[in-house]
Amino acid sequence: MDRRNEEFPRERTVPNPPPLPTNLYESRFISPMRRRRHCSIFSATKNKWDCLFDEGYRADLSINTDNGGIIYAHATILGMSSPVFRSMLNSKQSRGHRRSISIRGVPPESVQVFIRFLYSSSYEEDKMQEHALNLLVLSHAYVVPHLKRECERQLLERGLITTDNVVDIFQLALLCDAPRLSLFCHRFMLKHFKAISSSQGWEAMKKSHPVLEKQIFKSVTDEDIRKKERMRKINERKVYMQLYEAMEALVHICKDGCRTIGPCDKVLKKDQTPCKYSACKGLELLIRHFAGCKMRVYGGCKNCKRIWQVLELHSRLCADSDFCRVPLCRNFKQRRRRQKKKDEIKWRILVRKIVRSKSISGMPFFSLESS
Repeated sequence: MDRRNEEFPRERTVPNPPPLPTNLYESRFISPMRRRRHCSIFSATKNKWDCLFDEGYRADLSINTDNGGIIYAHATILGMSSPVFRSMLNSKQSRGHRRSISIRGVPPESVQVFIRFLYSSSYEEDKMQEHALNLLVLSHAYVVPHLKRECERQLLERGLITTDNVVDIFQLALLCDAPRLSLFCHRFMLKHFKAISSSQGWEAMKKSHPVLEKQIFKSVTDEDIRKKERMRKINERKVYMQLYEAMEALVHICKDGCRTIGPCDKVLKKDQTPCKYSACKGLELLIRHFAGCKMRVYGGCKNCKRIWQVLELHSRLCADSDFCRVPLCRNFKQRRRRQKKKDEIKWRILVRKIVRSKSISGMPFFSLESS
């Protein structure tokens, strides 16, 4: 036992694990010289693959394009890059001569850029922007997902979508199963519908896909309804915020007494500052009218009726009517017991919406009664 303990002690120093492999470009500990070396190696490898495609060294496959064009390629590379090519090439028996396939319906230049991408996964910026739509179709037809993502990125980030071609790109995105591109085109059409509806692409879509046209029209109508509903809620919230600010101004007038409504109507003293409540001026005029009006019965004078409503709304928002300095606050609390149920529900809904609109914008100025 003692010998075992000497050979294998209980407390052993465990070495630290080796660091995880990191990307050579993202590592902060790689010297600039090694980065340049890695870039040069990558560039040399890319050039070799491009040279292999350009020279067609030992090419065993010929691709027939429109206008009698022929592109020579290597069946192994195309089969590794696309499952569709692999299935096509496996079905063609090789008897010692070069195999042949056809890619029709797109310009030969687009086919050449597409095949070059399958060799080195690289492209020229100007070529990609010129043939982005055709490459999107080819990448979908021959199941090359990384090229499809690159085509989508080019179309979205390079500003290639305009009011003249957005309808065609939208239809193409739906056919090629490109949801990000189709969503962007759909939102673009809703935003610029007036200009797009008079374009040639729209007229062509009306003849070829009338169902799609109806769906877009429905989307435009739904978007208008949603926009109007949003504006209605925004305006409604503004009204509730104004009512809440009026309640704060009422407490300010009755508690502190506002003497600095200027500077629009009078000159302020040196130690005075303008009142911060925008509703203070209007409320003070209503209160002065209410104090001197001979028709102060509820429902008589229009201005008196308004101040009665303001006082009742305050009583429903006030949490402590016994010590409140706003006139008739306690009386309105007692009057609520004799009020009709229908009117009580309306007031509760109004109070709830006012409190909710204020809670969205910030904390309330004074205590609110939970209703």
